[in-house]
Amino acid sequence: MRVQRRQTFAQRYLDPGAQMGEILFGLIMTLSFTLGAGMLVTAQGRAGAREMLAATIGCNLAWGVIDGIFYVLGQLFERGRLSRVRRNVAAAKSDDEARSLVAAELDESLSRVLEEEQRHPLYESILQRMRTGPLPRNRLSKDDLLGGLAAGWLVFACSFPAALPFMFLNDPRFALRVSNVLRLAMLFMVGHRFAKDTLAHPWLAGIVVLAV
Repeated sequence: MRVQRRQTFAQRYLDPGAQMGEILFGLIMTLSFTLGAGMLVTAQGRAGAREMLAATIGCNLAWGVIDGIFYVLGQLFERGRLSRVRRNVAAAKSDDEARSLVAAELDESLSRVLEEEQRHPLYESILQRMRTGPLPRNRLSKDDLLGGLAAGWLVFACSFPAALPFMFLNDPRFALRVSNVLRLAMLFMVGHRFAKDTLAHPWLAGIVVLAV
């Protein structure tokens, strides 16, 4: 019997593409600080390193909050857009017009797996459901908020590895180099890990993400 792997908090509320995007954003945001902090650390030593780390963590926290809010707004927007499509279907003057609205929404995705004669009865069923079922209100949900929290947490958490070398190494310049190498390695690992959710080659994906 196959044991299902336990999902993390982010995996429960974000799809793999969203997880990868948030992690990459957090890592690149952190690197934009630390790669340019060499002169500060050289001139001010550990005091400069502390200043750099405080700025890095503060920036990622701010962008984590912003990304979380944008995620929630995006969920509300997408449901609102689908509600508008449903309202337009209900107000259509003919079956052909209503069917074309449904097809315009779903053809791009379903044409990859279903032939036109297979999509037609499916669209008819969706059309009938849209016309007879009540139009749900677009309300903020618990999953929206938790998804926003997960998005913000991923961005913020990516600032933590920047601090680890400074906790164990006395030379701030060497610690900064180790910190940068650590996050570059994490960029490779992100590409390698999330390529497994696609048909991409993990090693090639990791190298491309690192190179970019």
